[in-house]
Amino acid sequence: MNIDDTPVLDNHMHLDPIEGRNTDAVEDFVSVGGTHLLVLNKPSWHLREAATDEAIFEEVFELTIDAAADASEVLPGRAWPVLGVHPGLISQLVEEGYTPAAARDIMQAGLDIAAGYVADGPALAIKSGRPHYDVSDEVWAASNAVMRHAFDLAGEVGCVVQLHTEGSEDLTEITEWAQAEGLPPEQVVKHYSGGRLEGPIKSVIAEKDELEIAVEADEPFLMETDFIDDPERPGAVLGPKTVPRRVRWMLENGWDDAVRRAHVETPARVYGIDTEATLDR
Repeated sequence: MNIDDTPVLDNHMHLDPIEGRNTDAVEDFVSVGGTHLLVLNKPSWHLREAATDEAIFEEVFELTIDAAADASEVLPGRAWPVLGVHPGLISQLVEEGYTPAAARDIMQAGLDIAAGYVADGPALAIKSGRPHYDVSDEVWAASNAVMRHAFDLAGEVGCVVQLHTEGSEDLTEITEWAQAEGLPPEQVVKHYSGGRLEGPIKSVIAEKDELEIAVEADEPFLMETDFIDDPERPGAVLGPKTVPRRVRWMLENGWDDAVRRAHVETPARVYGIDTEATLDR
C-alpha cells in the first residue's frame, strides 16, 4: 500500500479563520497526502475572550463550523467540526472572579449549545475534559461535573466526547463515569494520548515512539497533530503535514493494517464516519 491508497485523517486539528493560516494549513496537509480532518474550536479566549455567555460560545462555534466547511472545499475528503468547552476555561473564569460553581454552570451551558449543533447536524462530536495541571479541590470537582455533563449530553444526542485531560495510561474511571451517564466507552476519545492507554479510545499524538507502541498494542486508535494554528507558534503542537508523513513512515514499515485501523476502521467504529466513501482523489 502507498499513501494514495488510503484515507488519512487528522483527528484533532485547530484552524483559526481570524489570525491563523486556516485553509493554507489545510493545503499543506493535503500536499503530503492528507484527506480528512476533525476541526476543533480553539479555546474561546484565543479567538475572542473567555466565554461567559451564550453569544460568545455561539460565535466561536460558528467560526469553527465555517472553518471546517472551508477546509472541506480544499480536502479530497472532508472535514467535520467538533465543538465544546476547553477545560482550561474554568481557570480563566475563576481568575476573573467567578466561583468554581458559577464557572461550572457557564461551561455546562456552553456544552448544551455544542450538543445542539450535534443534534441539528453541523457538528460531529463534543469536546470536554478537565485541567491537565494542578488546581484546587473545588475546581477539580467542578471540572469533573462539567465532564460528566458532557457525557450525559453525548449519550442523549448519540455522539463522541473528545477529552482533554491530564496525561495518563489508565483512565478507566472516566469511561466508567461515561457509562454511568449513558455513553459507551467506545464513544470516549482521549485527545493527545500516548500509545498506551486503558479506558478511552486513543487519539495518539503523531510522534514515532508513541505510534510504535500503538501499533504493537493492536487496539483501535486514531492519529492527531493538535495543530493550534497560532502565527506566534508556527508548527505547534505538531505541524499540519505531520500525520500524512507519519502514515508514509508507517507504510514503509509494513504497518498497512495499523494504517487502515487508524484511518478507516476506528473512525467508522467510533464516529460512524466513512473515510473511504467520502474520499475523491
